[in-house]
Amino acid sequence: MATGSEGSFSVADFFKGTKEELSKVVWPSRQQLISESAAVILMVSLSATLIYLVDKLFRWVSQQVF
Repeated sequence: MATGSEGSFSVADFFKGTKEELSKVVWPSRQQLISESAAVILMVSLSATLIYLVDKLFRWVSQQVF
């Protein structure tokens, strides 16, 4: 990305390159954003619940053993 001598840095070139890269991004629609966010929240909630239940099981088993 640097132009001119090797190792030089141009702020203008940096922002130009950043703008070019952002123009290549495919942004999700509002509906995709909502549905994928809901899916992430659901999976995190299910994972947290599963971890909580396994922890409670191990706690109960350890109390029975010790």
